[in-house]
Amino acid sequence: MADNSHTHTASWAREKRKKRRDLLLALGAVALIGMLTWIELQYFGVDSYLFLAFFNLNFILLLLVLFLVARNVFKLIIERRRKVLGSKLRTRLVMAFVSLSIVPVLLMFFIAVRFVQTSVDYWFQEQVASSMTQSLEVGQIFYNSVKKGLEVRAESTIQQIRQNEYLWGGRGMDNFLRAKKHDEHDLTLLGVINAELKEQNWHATQEWNIRWPDLKAAVPWSDLLQRPVYWSGMWSGESGDLVLGVMPVDDARTGFLIIGQTVDQGLLARLEGIVRGIDEYRKLETIKYPLKVALYTILGVITLLIIFGSIWYGFKLSREISQPVMALAQGTERIAKGDLGVRLEDQSDDELGMLVRSFNKMAMDLEKTRKNLTEANAMQVAQNEELEARGRYMQAVLDNITAGVISVDQEGKITTVNKAAEFILGLDSRKLTGWHPLDLVGGEYGNLVRDVLNQLKDLPESQWQRQLDIEVHGRMVKILVNAVILRGEKGDIYGIVAVFEDITELEKMQRMAAWREVAQRIAHEIKNPLTPIKLSTQRLDKKFSAIISDKSFTECTSLIIRQVENLQQMVREFSAFAKLPEVKVKLDRLDTLLEEVVSIFRQSHRKIEWKLQFISEIPEFNFDREALKRVFMNLLLNATEALSTRKQGKVEIVVDYDFQLKRVFVEVADNGPELTSEERARMFEPYYSSKKEGTGLGLAIVKSIVSDHGGYVRVKRNKPEGSVFVVELPAVTSQQIKEA
Repeated sequence: MADNSHTHTASWAREKRKKRRDLLLALGAVALIGMLTWIELQYFGVDSYLFLAFFNLNFILLLLVLFLVARNVFKLIIERRRKVLGSKLRTRLVMAFVSLSIVPVLLMFFIAVRFVQTSVDYWFQEQVASSMTQSLEVGQIFYNSVKKGLEVRAESTIQQIRQNEYLWGGRGMDNFLRAKKHDEHDLTLLGVINAELKEQNWHATQEWNIRWPDLKAAVPWSDLLQRPVYWSGMWSGESGDLVLGVMPVDDARTGFLIIGQTVDQGLLARLEGIVRGIDEYRKLETIKYPLKVALYTILGVITLLIIFGSIWYGFKLSREISQPVMALAQGTERIAKGDLGVRLEDQSDDELGMLVRSFNKMAMDLEKTRKNLTEANAMQVAQNEELEARGRYMQAVLDNITAGVISVDQEGKITTVNKAAEFILGLDSRKLTGWHPLDLVGGEYGNLVRDVLNQLKDLPESQWQRQLDIEVHGRMVKILVNAVILRGEKGDIYGIVAVFEDITELEKMQRMAAWREVAQRIAHEIKNPLTPIKLSTQRLDKKFSAIISDKSFTECTSLIIRQVENLQQMVREFSAFAKLPEVKVKLDRLDTLLEEVVSIFRQSHRKIEWKLQFISEIPEFNFDREALKRVFMNLLLNATEALSTRKQGKVEIVVDYDFQLKRVFVEVADNGPELTSEERARMFEPYYSSKKEGTGLGLAIVKSIVSDHGGYVRVKRNKPEGSVFVVELPAVTSQQIKEA
């Protein structure tokens, strides 16, 4: 349990470090992309190589983020295909976040794209350019009119000076210029400059005096000296726009009249701004489409950042939700497999953390409960093992006793049928267990069952005992039945138990022993007088046959001799039956013996069809060859006698070996007349014969020899007609003798 907890804690710590690393990478990538985008738009034009470089770098970073997201998506798809625990939940969470983010983001993206397209097209429409140009032309016309007015006033002033014949640079001219400036308020500068470019009669405002050195340097004096024409210029001042006019006098030989006016509107600065705006506008017109691309790129970057961010956050949140759930599922699976020592690490205070704590408490309670149950189960197992040992012992006793046992419970249903009962009654216990006896048998046997149940019900202390003759698989079996009430130690009634004993063979053996004793006495009593009778009859026939010519005398003596011989043959059979020799077994082959016997009968009874078939290979085993030869000779002789009335007689001898039972089975089947049930039941009894001239000892001798070999012989019906004699012999092989 400690190892599991330590491993889980280490895994949780690794996952926490990985989440922190992914978060820092994502935030760093977003910050870097945003900073590069701002630098591109702030410091570089769209036609700049640096802009292109930063744009490509930005694009590479976006591809990197896209790769990371795609890797997570691909990993999630692989996990889902492999049916990794929690993959379906993570997929639903990620799809939910992507669906919630991508629809509004794409909607805003398309709206922004449309807005950018409309705005840029509006900025660069012909009306805007025309308006800016017309604004510039209006300003230029205004200042041209001001310049023209100064030129007219300069010419008028020079004409007045000439009319009044003022001395150039004299006092009169100075007073004239002062008075003119005073009378015309809009004039802020009025004076003259001689041919040496020296100021004379100078009347100007302070702003003109301060600005004059710079303005004087801006006048193209050399050009005016070579080509004396009116010249004017404009500058922006603090109080307004300064308009300067220079008029040559006498082709500049005398000097220049300097006249100036201050325009309060400050239009010059505005015109300069308009000019600069027009220049910038013309430049922007050349980058109209690159500008759109740049704006689209910015929108795309922002859109992708939002989408990728939502996907990444979806993955992050899905991991935070699914990992505890997967841990709970894995813990539950481990608990289902029996590992109750599993504990989950509690890393949060939310509902999932509460669920983890509840799981740990449940696992702890289950572990305690299992410990208690294990201890109780160990005690129960010990008790059950003791009971099972007793049950196995009782079952072994029941399976190994020769008596058949059948028990029924209080409801009258069969609960126990041992192997001996199956063998004696020829039934299958699986088809009997759980059934009531009256549901299985009827008629005479049903009446016997009712008799047992009624007697034991009325007289529980009594014992029902009866000797019955029943037919099992075509043969009559004599059994002795005892039935009593089954009681427990405390006198509780559990049901009824019936014990069956097959006394068929016992009765036959007793009868056989009695008949042997009878045969021995009969042979002894009859044997002594037969020889004198036969000899006396032969002597009478020899002595008086020549004297007595009566034919009846000869017939009588011949009849006496034949009957005596028949009686002697009967005495010999009695003696043979009463004193059968002890079998002397040795390893031999039964197949060669059968082939020899069948060959004899094939030669002597050619009208009968003989068939000898070996189902499997018959091994060597211990038997008395002469004794078994007598057995099979007797059986085949009986078959030929049974087929004496058949035109197409057939005898089939089938030999088989059972490897599991280690027994040899020989079946002698004929298609002669069918035997009755009584004949089959008494067939092997001494002195019982279905033939008129039979002694009834042949099959009795067969049974005796087979029994001496530890085997069995029985007769059954043949289908469709005839009889089948079955000889069953234990086959003790040479290999088994060596192992023994």
